[in-house]
Amino acid sequence: MNLLDNNPATSWPEAIVLLAIVLVVGFLIILVVGSMFDYRKQKLAASQAEDLRQLVRRYEQLAENTLDTQQRVAADLAELRTRTAAIEQILRSVE
Repeated sequence: MNLLDNNPATSWPEAIVLLAIVLVVGFLIILVVGSMFDYRKQKLAASQAEDLRQLVRRYEQLAENTLDTQQRVAADLAELRTRTAAIEQILRSVE
């Protein structure tokens, strides 16, 4: 089975073996390429999951900060209402 022979005639068993080798190599190439695509897809999914986790952490931080700010504003507003009521009482007593 010397491919460099000048004799172009190839026997059927040699042709079948060559065809089988080509098919096996083609199958292995397809298998490797498919595995690479699956690996890349899994890597991309893991990256997206990590990005989503970071986004959720950031949202939780922002929600916590917003809650703190709302509580401070509510406390300040309550203090302003108390002061306004005291001022109104002083003005009524002056009249």
